[in-house]
Amino acid sequence: MQKKITIHPILKVNGEINLPGSKSISNRVLLLSSLSSGKTIIRNFLFSEDTKYMIKALKKIGFLIECNKQNNTITVVGSKKKFNFKKKISIFLGNAGTAMRPLISIFSLYKNNVKLYGNDRMNCRPVKHLVEALKIGGAKIKYKKIYGFPPINVLGGFSGGKIYLNGKISSQFLTSILIASPLVKNNTEIFITKKLVSKPYIDITIKLMKIFGVKVFNKDYYYFKINGNQNYISPKCFFVEGDASSASYFLAAAAIKGGSVKVNGIGKNSIQGDTKFIKILKKMGASTIINSNSIIVTKKYLNSIELDMNDMPDVAMTVAILALFSKGKTIIKNIYNWRVKETDRISAMSSELKKIGAIVKEGKDFIEICPPKDFISCDIKTYEDHRMAMCFSLIALSEKKITILNPNCVNKTFPKYFKNLFSISNFKK
Repeated sequence: MQKKITIHPILKVNGEINLPGSKSISNRVLLLSSLSSGKTIIRNFLFSEDTKYMIKALKKIGFLIECNKQNNTITVVGSKKKFNFKKKISIFLGNAGTAMRPLISIFSLYKNNVKLYGNDRMNCRPVKHLVEALKIGGAKIKYKKIYGFPPINVLGGFSGGKIYLNGKISSQFLTSILIASPLVKNNTEIFITKKLVSKPYIDITIKLMKIFGVKVFNKDYYYFKINGNQNYISPKCFFVEGDASSASYFLAAAAIKGGSVKVNGIGKNSIQGDTKFIKILKKMGASTIINSNSIIVTKKYLNSIELDMNDMPDVAMTVAILALFSKGKTIIKNIYNWRVKETDRISAMSSELKKIGAIVKEGKDFIEICPPKDFISCDIKTYEDHRMAMCFSLIALSEKKITILNPNCVNKTFPKYFKNLFSISNFKK
């Protein structure tokens, strides 16, 4: 395992990147395929740490899954009955929120005794609002150690009905209940209390559910209705579009340094909200072109920006790095859920940005960043957070070298990230 990687000054970026499949789509489609009768072939599937835990969990309860990593293809033979696992079982899910949260609801559909737990960080990430909502619908779920957090025991009993869900922490809680709800006998109505965060991820969930034969009624993201007693229908073959969050680092690099970078795999027809990052780049001053299945960015003079990033918390981290190369103060607002991600990202970003010379102010749900007068070469702590590693790799565009500690944390979503970055980089000799 690589303990650190030093990136020497990058003078220019230029080239094309073929994006890996979206993590959010890959794990959702994998789960939906397992809930559908028959075989589903998933192409451009993302093989990463997060999807590995979902695959292992499904295999552990008896699913037949064939993986072809060379062709980025996975084949799933689905059957919702396999989630009715009558034996007592424990499933480890690392720090994969996109596996942990949906599986809580799915295992609650049947009389089970399933222990779900993760690594130290996963066991510090809250699931209270999801568990409370499922309990309203009849689920029996017990906390094993700390109230509101994994590990938990899921004992079944969820039957739908009127559900109230606090939406301020994670959209994954709503995704979890939405995916499970068609499979109960009763209709399910979900009322969102507080304001729902990361709404574009709910759009992804609803669009994918539709592809698998289930419609969701959505009224302004505060009321959802799903008819019960339904079955998911496999589309037989599904192609996963490129990961828009991963694209942001390469597009940002072009905006910071130039020449021109093209990412293939996302575009005008993408179902991911993070493709709106291209609008942020344009607003900050970059030159952008968006095609049906690609995006191109070239450098222009960058200006600071003030943004509510509640809908796009992942690429908000990339905006924080763009702030270092922009004129003036950048303010990123309404990002409280940064604090319950892979690490407390507001605190982590603040600490590491200060190391490289930025002037930073952090609040409960915001961060303000003024660029450094002179960039400082240093070691960047990643807090086992893949996005910290990928974001801070771009500091090498300042013509100062940067060392990323624990670079292997990118395996969570983008194992070949550094290889791809280096492929478009011209380094200072």
